[in-house]
Amino acid sequence: MAGAPTFPERKSSRGVLRVVVLASIFVLLAVTLVPTLRSYLRQQGEIDALRGHVAVQRQGVSDLQKEQARWNDDVYVMQQARERLKFVKVGEKSYTVIDGKASTKALPGLAKVPAASSNRPWYGQLWQSVQVADAGPAATAPPGTSGPTTGTSGSAGTTSSAK
Repeated sequence: MAGAPTFPERKSSRGVLRVVVLASIFVLLAVTLVPTLRSYLRQQGEIDALRGHVAVQRQGVSDLQKEQARWNDDVYVMQQARERLKFVKVGEKSYTVIDGKASTKALPGLAKVPAASSNRPWYGQLWQSVQVADAGPAATAPPGTSGPTTGTSGSAGTTSSAK
């Protein structure tokens, strides 16, 4: 019989069929498991990030609890009232020293403002302040040196700060 398949051909076709079925099962498993594995790994990353966030928040809570404990201490409250609000006890005298000398040290990023003169009208002083503000900190010199001044009077003044 020339048209009938022989025994070795049937055996090889069954082997190919088994390989194809086994490969299709592996493909089906891969298609099923890959998205699940991907979402599992993504969720594990989110869990790790949230654990780090919780640790930072716990540290913040412990810092706030320590600060609250400090504020529950009467000595600390009195110290802060003296430093921040300039409170004094009954019978004490408080002195505030205001330096009358002009500051020679220029603050970084601030333009020098000319001294106000009473012989100029208010709108002239306003326009001069706009010109100084427009020059901005880029036009000022580095700290410690005298920066350029804008104005027609030619006299530059500084303001003193109260401490």
